[in-house]
Amino acid sequence: MTRPERSPRLARPERPSRLALSLRWKIALTVTAVCCAVAAVLGVLVHNAVARQTVGQVRKETLADLDDALDLYEYGTSREGLNSVLDPAELPAQLRTLVHHDRRGSMVGTYHGQRVMWTAAPAGDQVMAVWSPYENTRRSLENLDTAIFGSAVLAATAVALAGLFLAHRISRRLSTTAAVARRITAGDLDARVGTEGEGRRGRPGAQDEVAAVAAALDSVAGSLQARLQAEQRFTADVAHELRTPLTGILASAELLPEGRPKEMMNDRLRALHRLTEDLLEISRLDSGAERPDLAAYELGALVRGSVRGTGLDTEVRVVRDAVVRTDRRRLDRILCNLVLNAHRHGEPPVVVTVDVPGGGGGGAYGDAAYEGEPYGGEPYVKPPQDRPPHDEAPRGGPPPAPVVEVRDHGPGFPDELLHRGPQRFRTDAPGRGKGHGLGLTIAVGQASVLGIELHFTNAPDGGARAVLRLTPPPSPHPPEFRPPSPPRYPSPSDPSGSPGRTPG
Repeated sequence: MTRPERSPRLARPERPSRLALSLRWKIALTVTAVCCAVAAVLGVLVHNAVARQTVGQVRKETLADLDDALDLYEYGTSREGLNSVLDPAELPAQLRTLVHHDRRGSMVGTYHGQRVMWTAAPAGDQVMAVWSPYENTRRSLENLDTAIFGSAVLAATAVALAGLFLAHRISRRLSTTAAVARRITAGDLDARVGTEGEGRRGRPGAQDEVAAVAAALDSVAGSLQARLQAEQRFTADVAHELRTPLTGILASAELLPEGRPKEMMNDRLRALHRLTEDLLEISRLDSGAERPDLAAYELGALVRGSVRGTGLDTEVRVVRDAVVRTDRRRLDRILCNLVLNAHRHGEPPVVVTVDVPGGGGGGAYGDAAYEGEPYGGEPYVKPPQDRPPHDEAPRGGPPPAPVVEVRDHGPGFPDELLHRGPQRFRTDAPGRGKGHGLGLTIAVGQASVLGIELHFTNAPDGGARAVLRLTPPPSPHPPEFRPPSPPRYPSPSDPSGSPGRTPG
């Protein structure tokens, strides 16, 4: 027995995205809607009250004339001066039916093409009807409705503008608080709402809910800043106090007799020494006092020199070269930490790629192409006839930003690092080895000092990718190079030299 086929489930249509309104417009629209509703209710009440009074007065006068007309008709006296008619053809049918039932009544109708108020009552076998002009009454009610509507529009407009003004003030204060909160999240712990607000907090008794939120944010920021500063001072003090005795212990360990115990002791002491230097560097970066020493360098040669200094088997690919304005020592620190991190926690091959997206060979800087050894003597410029062809930089816009990518083919970065960034003393990546988590933290800190972007991603086919986006010199002409001094790349057994090669 075969099962009946199920009809395919129809996909639900996507709901149109709702129009996003700011708080100020929500408050203003709400106040306007409430004002319009109140004005409409009051207008209806006023209209009904005035209309009832006015129409009632006309009906009362017409009924009085009807009584006089009946009296005169009964005595056979002339009804001259009264607007009375016997069995008028234009009497409304409902009123005529009412009279045939021996009842009297009144109703608005027409007489000779004009709006009138009819009153009628039985007069023997006939219908006695009296009319009064109603056109002026109708016109007065229309004028009243126009005045009510105009007043409601003016009142709604005034209230809407007042509500928009008040909502703008509240929204502006909340936007200021949100902007300060974002600055604090980005690392600016000196940001405070109190220094950017309108001084309300300085007036006693002027605290409202928005000011209370701002004061609470300032309090949290101050407490967080105090704790972080205490942590930074503690880290710097500990690292500084450990540095001197560690240096002495390292020197003393060299006096031990050669053998396996000496190698093990030196290895551990050097690891502790590098950790101390890393902590000192992080404390300097956290203090915000670091300033870059900028100069123009050829990026490809700079990357080759940094990778060569690590002493590790790393492939360097220069797709399109460029000239960048940077601090050679800090960029070298970033690249070395990224390469060492890739070798320590990833898997080979480790590839470092230099490219200029959208640019051409030679870095897209006019007709200049730089080459030569990165750290040895004066760099030179190729003669024009020996230069390879390359694309021109986009005219009328900024030059493209050079990019350096460091990639391994291991398990990739953990999700927490991709979402929150490197965390010191935290390496939760299963399969990426162990470490202190300081190398990538230092790389991010040095990138912040240089004002360049550092992104961590995972390649679609596996492996971790660290992407540096540098800043080219602002001038479209080839800048003059500063001859860099040859750096010293220590071996892993050398405790002196550039500290903190241990990656995160």
